Amino acid sequence: MNKKLLLIAVVMFSITFGFSQTKEELQAQKAEKQAQADKFQSEADAIQAQIDNLPGWRVGAFGTIGGSLSNFNNWYAQGAPNNSSGNIGITFNAFANKIEEKYFWRNSLNTNLAWVKLDNKDTEEDSEDFEPTTDVFNISSLYGFRLSEKWAVSALGEYRTTLLNNFNDPGYLDIGVGGTWTPLDNLIVVVHPFNYNFVFADNDAIFESSAGAKIVADYTRQIGSIAFKSNFSTFQSYKSSDLSNFTWTNSFSYTLWKMIGVGFDFALRSNKQEALAFAQSQFDETSGDPEPTFDNIDNKLQTYYTIGLSYKF
Repeated sequence: MNKKLLLIAVVMFSITFGFSQTKEELQAQKAEKQAQADKFQSEADAIQAQIDNLPGWRVGAFGTIGGSLSNFNNWYAQGAPNNSSGNIGITFNAFANKIEEKYFWRNSLNTNLAWVKLDNKDTEEDSEDFEPTTDVFNISSLYGFRLSEKWAVSALGEYRTTLLNNFNDPGYLDIGVGGTWTPLDNLIVVVHPFNYNFVFADNDAIFESSAGAKIVADYTRQIGSIAFKSNFSTFQSYKSSDLSNFTWTNSFSYTLWKMIGVGFDFALRSNKQEALAFAQSQFDETSGDPEPTFDNIDNKLQTYYTIGLSYKF
């Protein structure tokens, strides 16, 4: 009996030791393959860096699609037991840059559109349609003539408006000249002290064009499966701070499988003219409150974000 127990113990120890050896061997093989993969990846990154430094056009695009749909019937726990709802959001970022030894021409497009619907089936007073909510459109073109590797004299045209509601009301067109600093391959800083901000709007009592300084900082980069873009654009009016504004947009995309991944976008904006126009549109003369003006308006920070599936173009 003791011999049998001893034999079983020896066999089990041998099997355990064999599995342990197999696991250690596999881990060693994995480490070896990973080292080889890291070496090849670093070589590929170095070649890609050489490609990126070659003159010519560089184009790219990525976007985010987020949305949800729901339908309720006789769900009495909520205020509207019979309803259908949904929201759809689309963000699209694209660039086309021509980089040469003596000059560069950088073009970019950013748009963020969203629709939402809440249809209460028990009433006919609400809308059954998807109504636009987020509505952002921005396109810019920057030309620079190099004075050195990192500095250039430049000219910028940038247009901002909405597409779904009130197209070009307001719309902003900045045209100016100055200098551009490129401390990194992916970072562009534009400082244009000679800039004119054209404002297009039906309400010209609030929206006013003026001269000022234009400052733009843009960082766009692709690292493996991760793509991100951050753009800060501000206009500082020489006539009045009430006419100044800034917008900061950020886009992030992580590819999970082939061209599909997850995306996240958010933005901040401050624009006193837009805040006053909205306040006046909501003003009720019978309320007894003072009429909104630049002096008493609460210029709250504007924000939006979108989370959803992303597609890398």
